[in-house]
Amino acid sequence: MSKRMTLAEAIAEHVRDGDRVAMGVHLEALIPFAAGLEMVRQGKKELTLIGPISDMLFDLLIGAGCVKRVIAAWVGNVSAGLGHNYRRAVEQGVPHPIVVEDHSNFTIQLALLAGAYGLPYVPARTVLGSDILRVSPALSTAPSPLDGKPTVIVPPLEPDVAILAVQRSDEEGNVHVWGNLGVAVEAGLASRKIIVLAEEVVPRDIIRSDPNRVLWPSWKVAAVVEVPGGCHPSPVPGYYNRDHDFFHQYHEESRTREGFLNWLERWVYGLPAREAYLEALGERWASLRARRSAPSVPVDYGY
Repeated sequence: MSKRMTLAEAIAEHVRDGDRVAMGVHLEALIPFAAGLEMVRQGKKELTLIGPISDMLFDLLIGAGCVKRVIAAWVGNVSAGLGHNYRRAVEQGVPHPIVVEDHSNFTIQLALLAGAYGLPYVPARTVLGSDILRVSPALSTAPSPLDGKPTVIVPPLEPDVAILAVQRSDEEGNVHVWGNLGVAVEAGLASRKIIVLAEEVVPRDIIRSDPNRVLWPSWKVAAVVEVPGGCHPSPVPGYYNRDHDFFHQYHEESRTREGFLNWLERWVYGLPAREAYLEALGERWASLRARRSAPSVPVDYGY
């Protein structure tokens, strides 16, 4: 059964106000920016964002007033610094206060792992001695039943929806992803449903030709959205590179509230279609395309 939808349809139907949304779970690559911008256009609110490093995606959703709570390792621009909207929300309550639940990249992964396997918690020996335990109410410590040493108790995270970018998908939501996977496997399995943001939709035979590259069962996928260039300015291995200048320009323009609102008008409200957004990038978009091919060696599933 085909699950293809437009991006606007998928966000309207499958992301509800107040949802816990996992995004940006591949770390610095494959961040589903097109989905985030559509959430802003539709005025989503009271969201809880879950992810390790989101680059500027979480920051712009916070600035647009979509967010109530953030569960993350940090929010900012990995090549420029902490997000300005994030700081304004935490320090000044602008556009409104948010709740922050600090994690490390590793404890986010463990929490999603617990959610994926239905575990009550995962014991760990990480973040001991750090301030994360002091400021994050979700994390606690207890003596290990094996040796009595302090152990961190990481409770499960179970997002309502994960928005996961992939290189290719068939119409039913069987996908191929390659490159840095980050915590994408755990996020997809822990979530109640998945919206797939694909660079291209391909025949099922292509997906079946390499089943080990499939990360999640298709029955968890609620929508398949084909959005070429949907992850810009983050990179997609095999398709396009990271747009460093775009990140830096956003960081400078979002330094003030007025600058950020102007950025929203120009790149979100003024360009509702992704095609128009990419066209507005001009020659810059073409220059980001993968400069050389680097295919892996084919594998043989014969027996």
